[in-house]
Amino acid sequence: MPHVPHVRSTAQWHVPFPSAPVVEHHRTPLGIGEPEPRLSWTTAAEAGWVQRAYEVEVGGEPTGWVESDGSSLVPWPAGPLGSRDRRELRVRVRGDEGPPSPWSAPSFVEAGLLRPSDWVARMVSPVAGRRPPLLRREFAVRAPIVRARLYTTAQGVHEVLLNGSRVGDEVLAPGWTSYRRRLRYRTHDVTGLLRHGRNALGVALADGWYRGRLGFSGRRALYGDRLAALVQLEVVGEDGSRQVVGTDERWRAGTGGLVSAGLYDGEHFDARRHPGGWAEPGFDDSGWGAVEVVERDLATLVAPTGPPVRRTELLRPVAVTSLGRGRHLLDFGQNLVGRLRLRVDEGAAREVVVRHAEVLEDGELCTRTLRGARATDRYAPGAGTAVWEPSFTYHGFRYAEVTGLSGAPDVVAAVCGTDLRRTGWFRCSDPDLERLHENVVWSARGNWVDVPTDCPQRDERLGWTGDVQVFAPAAAFLHDCAGALVSWLADLAVDQAEDGTVPLVVPSVPLGSGVGDGPVALWGDAAVLVPWVLWERFGDLEVLRSSYPSARAWVGRVERALDEDGVWRRGFQFGDWLDPAAPPDRPHEARTDPAVVATAYAARSARVLAQVADLIGAPGDAVRLRALARRVTAGFARAFPDQGGTQTGLALALRFGLVPARERARVARRLAGLVRAEGHRVGTGFAGTPVVLDALADNGYLDDAYLLLTQRECPSWLYAVERGATTVWERWDALLPDGRVNPGEMTSFNHFALGSVADWMHRAVAGLAPGAPGYRVIRVAPRFGGGLVSAEAEHLTPYGRARVAWRRSGERAVVDVVAPTGTRAVLDLPGAPPQEVGPGRHRFTVPCRAVRADAVHVW
Repeated sequence: MPHVPHVRSTAQWHVPFPSAPVVEHHRTPLGIGEPEPRLSWTTAAEAGWVQRAYEVEVGGEPTGWVESDGSSLVPWPAGPLGSRDRRELRVRVRGDEGPPSPWSAPSFVEAGLLRPSDWVARMVSPVAGRRPPLLRREFAVRAPIVRARLYTTAQGVHEVLLNGSRVGDEVLAPGWTSYRRRLRYRTHDVTGLLRHGRNALGVALADGWYRGRLGFSGRRALYGDRLAALVQLEVVGEDGSRQVVGTDERWRAGTGGLVSAGLYDGEHFDARRHPGGWAEPGFDDSGWGAVEVVERDLATLVAPTGPPVRRTELLRPVAVTSLGRGRHLLDFGQNLVGRLRLRVDEGAAREVVVRHAEVLEDGELCTRTLRGARATDRYAPGAGTAVWEPSFTYHGFRYAEVTGLSGAPDVVAAVCGTDLRRTGWFRCSDPDLERLHENVVWSARGNWVDVPTDCPQRDERLGWTGDVQVFAPAAAFLHDCAGALVSWLADLAVDQAEDGTVPLVVPSVPLGSGVGDGPVALWGDAAVLVPWVLWERFGDLEVLRSSYPSARAWVGRVERALDEDGVWRRGFQFGDWLDPAAPPDRPHEARTDPAVVATAYAARSARVLAQVADLIGAPGDAVRLRALARRVTAGFARAFPDQGGTQTGLALALRFGLVPARERARVARRLAGLVRAEGHRVGTGFAGTPVVLDALADNGYLDDAYLLLTQRECPSWLYAVERGATTVWERWDALLPDGRVNPGEMTSFNHFALGSVADWMHRAVAGLAPGAPGYRVIRVAPRFGGGLVSAEAEHLTPYGRARVAWRRSGERAVVDVVAPTGTRAVLDLPGAPPQEVGPGRHRFTVPCRAVRADAVHVW
């Protein structure tokens, strides 16, 4: 298991010691958009210590003691931050006895530009030309420098250079939002890059999501046809002076080596055309053209709430095969998302070509799964040796073919994705289950490229709402995705139709054929259920408040779609999408009636939103929503007395509370019977997969749940592992048993939706789950089975590191629990009475009957 940052052994701590405060969900709170950001910290303390009060110091001024045991997302204790305000933060705590803790190490917070009037710069675009442009301007800094900040964004994707040095380490900045309503900007500390005297700013632009081809409809320039940049440099001198340099009509526009760049098709770069030193002082731009101001409502500019896309890892190929005639096939041993970084020596061909694919067919790249995406990068070398990596594209691939180098490639793959902090780990005694979990992690990394997407390789890569809705619980365990999802939910709200319909993809793009014009269950339910996951996993009540109008509008739209009997039958539905029995070219033709899925989700969202209404203080709404949930539940029972008669229908009914208590045993028995009749092979698609294991295990059929999880024949989770998968597949049979690639048009080998199973592995196999919002209470409920002799999970909760690990030996199992300060653990251990313990390290021994992987599990 990778190293997990953790609190020192609590036995060494007689005086509590808090960590430096963290601001909202920011890893680096530079240029934030919240004027009153909430604060969080963790505390190292001896077992049994309980915080009773805290005090925050803001800018060197203590704000007074607050009687509270809270340490996660506590209110801002001082006056609101203004634009550019920077404050140093420290915190101290005290318990029932003894002196207060020492002050924590300091952290900081700095606000960005909070008002449209703070922007002096204007968005500028070249007057003429369609090629990806370069923009530049020289200026003089008049005084020795104390501080310098650069605020940047673009219509398109961009990189900024200051005196020839790259500013920041973001990739594909400013990312993808609903550009017309929300355009993200970033703040950079460039104090160390400026000089007293002459300086130069440069901006390279490319199409990205703004002007490039988007979605399988093939539309270009969805948001506009003018690439443009907005850059504002603010310099504070030693003499107190303030100098502002921003984009305006004085900038110049030219072109460089970038011939074209598209997210789907790749990048074409001609080093022979690239002007050296173009972003440095003294460059002759007399032959460059003019720019002009393009209108932009600066009120649409927003600061980020989560991290940007970055290069997160470099991988070398595990095998290089010469194919003759200057072609080399690279295998990186891992299906990944990013691009290649090549060393190109003198003697290379006039053009080096790189093609990408996830799998091979007959020893060659299988490009059929790319559909219309060319996924090809081209580089025309200049003089001398160069190291080149594309700047404005990315690919999903394990294999790459490189043509045109003079010898064997000197290459690494730069793994790219939203730079989410890893927070969750899992391991167990079955290497295949560990590999499955690692595949889920890689799919989470690869499909989070600023927005949570559906696949990274073909001409799609869209923010499908249903995919992230089913994967959100697993995602929130594996990574700190709260800030990223807060941004995505804001786009969902602004793209939501006036009648409450939630787009199938966010940011919304036209899908063609009228698909998604009306409400679609499971997908639209992301408006309710993703905020609920953020509440459960991060304890963020504010996200429930901010998303409530959107969620309420969605449930209202669903209510209007119901028939008089409370059943949702009308309109197009994806249903149990990618049921393994569906034909390859008709993935929506599942065994489960789409009305079963739609009605089940209608009840689920109404019931959850009623709880949200209670939490945020809307009791009238709560009463109405509970009545709606009861109406839909009753309609489901009348219309589907057999719950649809499928694994998915039965599992949804059990998991979503659609079955009366007196009927649960009968329904669970039918579900187990279906699973057994299928030979413990998966019989569910998007709707049933996240719930089927819980539906079995919670109703007395844990053995069947484990047999389903550990099945190795197709369709199953471990079938892909047996076939060498290193990410989660979109289809259960993306690679057919005979080794051929599935003939369906829609076949991706990197897709996180079916990886929702990782949530059950964390909660049930290892036994670590939230027992209260934000893990204030940790539920310890491992379920031994599947022939496993050990399992463990660790998670960095908002209060610190939690861990559950168990090992079985003969007829006894030892369970180790770590609960961080500020939490308590509620134990639900097989063969033992319920128990509650406080923070610290605990060990328990419980009876456990030895079982085989294929045996019926009986306690």
